[in-house]
Amino acid sequence: MPDVVITEFMDEDAVAALSARFDCLYDPALVDRPEDLAALLGDARALIVRNRTQVREAVLGAAPKLSCVGRLGVGLDNIDVAACKARGVAVYPATGANDDAVAEYVVTAALVLLRGAWHATDRVAAGEWPRQALMGREVGGKTLGLIGFGSIARQTARRAAALGMRIAAHDPFLPEGDPAWKDAERMDLERLAAEADVLSLHVPLTDGTRHMVNADLLSRMKPDAILVNAARGGVVDEAALAAALRAGRLGGAALDVFEEEPLTAAGGAKYDGLNVILTPHVAGVTQEANVRVSSMIADRVAAHLDAL
Repeated sequence: MPDVVITEFMDEDAVAALSARFDCLYDPALVDRPEDLAALLGDARALIVRNRTQVREAVLGAAPKLSCVGRLGVGLDNIDVAACKARGVAVYPATGANDDAVAEYVVTAALVLLRGAWHATDRVAAGEWPRQALMGREVGGKTLGLIGFGSIARQTARRAAALGMRIAAHDPFLPEGDPAWKDAERMDLERLAAEADVLSLHVPLTDGTRHMVNADLLSRMKPDAILVNAARGGVVDEAALAAALRAGRLGGAALDVFEEEPLTAAGGAKYDGLNVILTPHVAGVTQEANVRVSSMIADRVAAHLDAL
């Protein structure tokens, strides 16, 4: 049985580097075959996953020799961290490796939704010329509100500030005297929602953040404001968001993450005809970020196994 099991896509050079030193099984389709995965974990000392593989009791119980889990990304809601700790299994997220990719996604989504012109390709190709209908808005002078002001949010703020946006943030876990606040105005959540022209989420999914963006918070936002969620799907009450968009109480939304992933046709139907951008959890996945994330996790897993 393999020493290292990789269940989701990873940069091939990083896989090759691990395979040169350890007995590796790389099968990106394993995430959809949990019974096969469990059968392969008997001798595994390392497991490498992205966000879809559920590292919980069924997986941990099938891997008695497991010593570490490498996460090709930063969110850990698909990993039972407490159960790993209890078993002495180290968990290594790729902290910082995809910050730039997510920051670029957020700023791009804000530009696209505020300007509005890029949805007109089919109409222009068909011979229409809807110039007045496509008189969108600029980001300069607008307020970017960041819920959470960690590393990714700060990279987003840097890019948005370079475009002339005012930066504000809410983060109760970042002390008032932290130097990071020199780059953003500190606000409570209600004020941030009310003043933001673009509201972007940068928090993990926890009991405290689940449905943080609910009907009440959405009602406090400007009717032409944009919501961007490239964090975790459960942070947003999707039914409340769709209702606000359909009622004209919100200007648009970009969603890269969803309460249920993959998003089903039935789940996506509530967004039909609305000013939304829907993407399949790819904000942090660019060619460059994939190389950085994969290399970082390959190095950390290798170092961990070497130290055993």
